[in-house]
Amino acid sequence: MNAPVEALPMAEWRRVFEVNLFGHIAVTQALLPELLRTKGRVINISSIGGKYAMATYGAYAGAKFALEAVSDSLRREVAPLGVQVVVVEPGGVRTEIAARGIATANDLAARMTPEQDRRYGDLVRANNRLMASGTASGLTADAAAQVIVKAVTTRRPRPRYTAGRDAALIMRLGRLLSDRTLDRILAANLRRHYPKGAIA
Repeated sequence: MNAPVEALPMAEWRRVFEVNLFGHIAVTQALLPELLRTKGRVINISSIGGKYAMATYGAYAGAKFALEAVSDSLRREVAPLGVQVVVVEPGGVRTEIAARGIATANDLAARMTPEQDRRYGDLVRANNRLMASGTASGLTADAAAQVIVKAVTTRRPRPRYTAGRDAALIMRLGRLLSDRTLDRILAANLRRHYPKGAIA
């Protein structure tokens, strides 16, 4: 659900958080007594967007940032009780999510006011192109599943696993560069996807 912060209706913000945050919490609460009894493991599927948010990804990234925080808190609560909590942070994965995301972004863009379209229309179109190209060149679903298998089966798992070269690269850059420098790099990457003649 990608749309500019200004243009995304509040009901859609709530829906994104219901699916990407509150759903995780509800399942965790329901299963935690058994996980505590069996010394089980919680694997939360986050996203590279849970650490670094791109333009128009505010709702999705916001929910994933929150999931990262909840996972950290839960890990520190239940580690002394024998339960491990692991976060998997994929980048682009070749699934149907991009096509559905682009269709939803186009639907949301069609509902923007004329002023919002002037401000953000080219940005939305550029992000759609970037999403399509990033997914096409992304990790296969099988490769992403192998990272999840590792998180599930490793005896002493790390708190976080990235999945995909793009995720690993952005994580490294994010640790090394200032926010402004990272903003410029992300903007330059996005600029290549703007419609011809558009001002990025």
